[in-house]
Amino acid sequence: MQSLRGTGVALITPFNEDLSIDFDGLTRLIEHNIDQGIDYLVALGTTAESATLSSEEKKQVKKHIVTINKGRLPLVLGVGGNNTAAVVKELKEGDTTEGFDVILSVSPYYNRPSQDGIYAHYKAISEASPLPIIMYNVPSRTGSNMTADTTLRLARDFENIIAVKEAAGDMTQALRLLRDRPEGFLVISGDDMLALPIVSAGGDGVISVIGQGVAKPFSDMIRFGLEGAFAKAYQFHYTVMPSIDLIFEEGNPAGIKSLLQHIGICKDYVRLPLVKASDTLNQKIGSFLKTL
Repeated sequence: MQSLRGTGVALITPFNEDLSIDFDGLTRLIEHNIDQGIDYLVALGTTAESATLSSEEKKQVKKHIVTINKGRLPLVLGVGGNNTAAVVKELKEGDTTEGFDVILSVSPYYNRPSQDGIYAHYKAISEASPLPIIMYNVPSRTGSNMTADTTLRLARDFENIIAVKEAAGDMTQALRLLRDRPEGFLVISGDDMLALPIVSAGGDGVISVIGQGVAKPFSDMIRFGLEGAFAKAYQFHYTVMPSIDLIFEEGNPAGIKSLLQHIGICKDYVRLPLVKASDTLNQKIGSFLKTL
């Protein structure tokens, strides 16, 4: 899975004014990221507003991404939830993963399972999945943390669990993963601000939100970090830092959609219960882009 070392981006789902899917905008977004040096694409994660997409819309988005990508970059598909049986059923359906290389599956949210429950959830997914699996730990959204011990236990017990997207915002936990991971297991940052520090400690890259908006400087930052050129990498890091604060100031993906509107990729429409970035935030993002 060395193709997943570097910068992956969690693609948004662009919408038209009537909140239908803007497939032209999605095409521009994919082409922009490929042209600017992104290493792989992640479809239908949280940033894609998957919770508000119908089953049919998800099929359309998957098909469109596969069609436009044309095999140029590895593709990761978000398949997760807090109903283990439903996730397993989705993975077992014949065309669910067609055209994709890896599954990204979030730790169960809202239910707040114990560590044994999280382990059993991923065990069931491992046994059902036709593709390798990246686990996703994001306590700020799920309400529960998948500890380093649980992550490492799963990494050792199941060969097709090949990575974790770690977004606990806890460098100590990330360091425990990096110190004790089995050979070949990838530790991928799920936090844009901590991406380079985790790479500096031996991590394998990032699945990013801001990366799709400032793709070249952000992917260059990770590339220099992986090469050990940390002085150069941190120059990029400090340059893009303000954009990370800005895009999360009023929630994700409202901020990144505002940025993408500024650079001509798509409009900034989101579906309820999310709302668009405020005029004030829009102006701040525009001002930052001028300086960048």
